[in-house]
Amino acid sequence: MPEFKMLSVVALLEDLPERGLLRGQVGTVVETLAPGVYEVEFSDDSGRTYASLALREDQLMRLHHEPHHQAA
Repeated sequence: MPEFKMLSVVALLEDLPERGLLRGQVGTVVETLAPGVYEVEFSDDSGRTYASLALREDQLMRLHHEPHHQAA
């Protein structure tokens, strides 16, 4: 299982209609609450937070903005 670090960029793996969130929405890990449980903040393009909630690591996928290794 992955362990997310502070400020990891993640995507939601399931719809959470009760919170108004859809699979694929992008958030940021802002706190580790317990082993495998993280506070994730979801913000719009202007930086305004529209949701902040505790999520299990199996509900999240870490996103990467750089290659894992350098190309030859």
